[in-house]
Amino acid sequence: MSELDMDFLLGAEDDEGRGRRSRGSGRRGSRRRRRRRNRGGFIAPLLAVIILVGILGGGGYFGYQWLSGALVPDDFTGQGEGEVIIEIKDGQIAAEVAAELERQGVVASARAFTNALESAGKSSQLQPGQYTMRKRMSAAAAVARLDSTNRMVSRVTLKEGLRLSDTLAKLAEETGKPAKEFQTAARNVRALGLPRYAGNKLEGYAFPSTYDVQPKTTPADLLTSMVDRFHETADKVGLEDGAKKLGYTPGQIVIIASIIQAEAGRHEDMPKIARVIYNRLNREPEMKLEMDSTVMYALNKYGTAATHEELKTPSKYNTYMWPGLPPGPIANPGEHALEAALKPARGPWLYFVATDPNSNVTKFATTEAERQALLAEYRKNGG
Repeated sequence: MSELDMDFLLGAEDDEGRGRRSRGSGRRGSRRRRRRRNRGGFIAPLLAVIILVGILGGGGYFGYQWLSGALVPDDFTGQGEGEVIIEIKDGQIAAEVAAELERQGVVASARAFTNALESAGKSSQLQPGQYTMRKRMSAAAAVARLDSTNRMVSRVTLKEGLRLSDTLAKLAEETGKPAKEFQTAARNVRALGLPRYAGNKLEGYAFPSTYDVQPKTTPADLLTSMVDRFHETADKVGLEDGAKKLGYTPGQIVIIASIIQAEAGRHEDMPKIARVIYNRLNREPEMKLEMDSTVMYALNKYGTAATHEELKTPSKYNTYMWPGLPPGPIANPGEHALEAALKPARGPWLYFVATDPNSNVTKFATTEAERQALLAEYRKNGG
């Protein structure tokens, strides 16, 4: 920089001005002092501009690297290598996930990942679960890999009407976890969140549905999820209020629903089967329910018709021998059965017979003579 330029920056005056400086006073001296102060205030920003120009212009390539490095975060390229398991926990925000990915060496920097996430429009779409990732992935590749369709899950579907013993066996088979672990978790009923009217028994409350099972999901976690799903369905169908209106407890409604589930071949027959059960329970004098399904449950057998020998079992679940409802549910009913128990069809029926085992058609009767006719039809169809 030349001496002339430096004089300008420092607010130097010409010789005449310098000669008059000691004599200056009053208004003119004040104006000169303000000018000198203004020129001094201009120095700092001007020097900053000169330095920046020097970095970008005079510094050339190194200046560009300094500036771009401050704005563009570190990032790997490609799909990465190796394998690492990343878990996104429920409630985690994107910044927390990004920090964990950087810590595990999946991405070069958390900032690169959050930038890629925002660019893809997925800032709020990270789903809890476990994912198989790679080391040294580009941020864009990591975002694509964390799609919910790539979660490490197995899916288990439990059909309506399974007994608890069958449910536990199915869970063990589908998840690969030991059956003993499920049996132990099922016995620890206090940890499962059962409703107060369940009588500390899981049977009837392991709700049938489809469940996603992650590698870290324990048998207790899964059974708790099933009970939670029961609570949700019970609220949906209005179980407690509906039971009160019918003059029963919620637990009794679940027992009735389990019988409906075990006896019905089709959803459309459920409300009529419910009506048969209520008509028998409310009849004066009360009729025994005489449901083969409860007898077979007592004997740990399967089938729709108990033999004369089987009907001799003294179990409280033998509704041919004991009046009223059995002491607990005989299966895990689904939503349709619960709704049918709460909203039975209107009608005088006291009997029902599955007249065609192949089509699952159920027919209803009011008198014993009508029932015998239905039984004849059942036998004619190979029953």
